[in-house]
Amino acid sequence: MSQSQLPFDPIAEARRQWDQRWDAGAAMAASTSVMRVQQIVLSRVDAALRDLGLNFARYEVLVLLHFSRRGSLPMGKMGVRLMIHPTSVTNLVDRLEEAGLVRRTPHPSDRRTTLAAITPAGRRLVERATTRVTEVQLGLQGLNERELDQLSALLRKVRLNAGDYVPAAPRHVRAAYQ
Repeated sequence: MSQSQLPFDPIAEARRQWDQRWDAGAAMAASTSVMRVQQIVLSRVDAALRDLGLNFARYEVLVLLHFSRRGSLPMGKMGVRLMIHPTSVTNLVDRLEEAGLVRRTPHPSDRRTTLAAITPAGRRLVERATTRVTEVQLGLQGLNERELDQLSALLRKVRLNAGDYVPAAPRHVRAAYQ
């Protein structure tokens, strides 16, 4: 047992305490578990990317650009897609541009808009990085494909309830975001 490991599950213990005092033990345990797993996943993925000079946030930007039809997107649209503040997009693109993985280009028809475009070096790095993150199952080691699908379905319900997306958007609507 490492120094940071506890000899018991602290979330299970917290649930026990919550169940004795309030009627929300199950929700507290599930919520806390999601937050803790997010920390674990991020840590595992960042560790897999570290020696490539990336972290998960920078990797997400590169993948988003790699998947886009033209290899470029307006920076504002990137923020919406990645669900991050425009300032964060700017900082991420700055770092990726310094590394030669992304370049800023003017929008061909809107002078107010700047595009972020993935470079050939960025495309090559996405391939290497994706090999790394898939080797660690994107941080979700311990779950099989059926369990991953179940987890995604459960979390999708929370996202839908929160208004995170419009279910079954028509293809032309989805295409407008590419």
